[in-house]
Amino acid sequence: MPLSKIFKKIAAHALLVPLIALFHAQSAWALLPIEHWTESNGARVWLVRSPAIPMVDVQVDFDAGTRRDPAAQAGLASTVALMSSKGVRAGAQGEAAMDENDLGEAWADLGAGFDAGAERDGLAFSLRSLTEPDLLARAAQLAARQLGEPSFSATVWQRERARWQAAIREADTRPGTVAVKAFNKAVFGGHPYGQFATAETLERIGVDDLRAFHARYLQACRARVAIVGAVDREQARALVGTLLSRLPVPEPASCAPLPEVAEVAPLARAGQIDIPFASAQAHVLIGQPGFVRRDPDFLALLVGNHILGGGGFTSRLTNEVREKRGLSYSVHSQFAPGLQAGAFAVGLQTRPDQAAEALAVTREALARFVAEGPTEAELRAAKDNLVGGFALRIDSNRKLLGNVVNIAWNDLPLDYLEHWTDRVEALSVADIRAAMQRKLQPERMVTVVVGSRPGSKP
Repeated sequence: MPLSKIFKKIAAHALLVPLIALFHAQSAWALLPIEHWTESNGARVWLVRSPAIPMVDVQVDFDAGTRRDPAAQAGLASTVALMSSKGVRAGAQGEAAMDENDLGEAWADLGAGFDAGAERDGLAFSLRSLTEPDLLARAAQLAARQLGEPSFSATVWQRERARWQAAIREADTRPGTVAVKAFNKAVFGGHPYGQFATAETLERIGVDDLRAFHARYLQACRARVAIVGAVDREQARALVGTLLSRLPVPEPASCAPLPEVAEVAPLARAGQIDIPFASAQAHVLIGQPGFVRRDPDFLALLVGNHILGGGGFTSRLTNEVREKRGLSYSVHSQFAPGLQAGAFAVGLQTRPDQAAEALAVTREALARFVAEGPTEAELRAAKDNLVGGFALRIDSNRKLLGNVVNIAWNDLPLDYLEHWTDRVEALSVADIRAAMQRKLQPERMVTVVVGSRPGSKP
């Protein structure tokens, strides 16, 4: 079918999407169940059939994020992701090599897209394509080459490394970057979650390192594949088979679980790091290690943090720091759970001469919230906001895909989202308070202040 006709078909379907989303918002996941199976090569697959639009979104994840980087080569996983779009070698099926310009033109001709990126836990490859059979087959084959046959050109890597090193040096001139790096180092110590790529660590990465990392971690048996779109199970299996066809399929013994990364150590004591910096605003971060994503307290902590500082202008911290005292335009808090205990952080910016007062107010509000929990009114408002906004979490295929990836990555139940609103509604003030007290120790948190006036201490 010509592309022009396909796009007209998409436009016609798109007119119905808002009505469908409005009518089915509360029951979307009952109508779109998640199917899950394991392929013969060991790849695990999660599928949501979403037939309204003739498109498909796919994400292929590997346990190969930045936490797998050697400390001396921080940035290695991100480099593998970056270089996957910079060219492919001659294909195992006789295809010619392609450089980055060839790849860009090929994806443009297909009307499809392919991206890669490394986060702290995972290395992910994402494909979006129309489901017209010929286009999807060609897109899957091209994606498979980038997944399994990257060229890892030394010349291209030297160019990209120089660009990245320049970007790092520029970022290090910003107070926000300085604050985040100091905070992560203080919270995580030597754990990989606290590592950042530097000009020096990038210099130690060569193309042989990229090939070795790719061979070790990117194997078909280690893939977790999430699919949302207008494909059935048979089509999904064929798509997965193509996407992973250029990756090695080792013997079962070679696909044993990867070594565990050391746990994030709790903080033994409080500490404050003051970093002089000539800036109009002081940047303040307060926090500690938090919890893993699959922790049973997750929803209680999500709701609790929404009340504390994650709910924008309705949050407790905003009321205390901004509304009552005018010490900061914005103040926020967040948990960042992962496969291991990500950080809990409170952040704000304020005038350097107000940093001490803003910090004292923030600490007091945080300690009081952990000790007492929210009020009934605060909890009701948070539930209304979160439950009322639930439909917005699943109103597009991309958002559906993100939720499926979350379920796949953290081994959550397949019906996790079906019961999400009920579980949020069931939470009590006592539940929130107990969860916060189990996870947070305000008396042992670290504080980083970048740009406060000398001698300005709380």
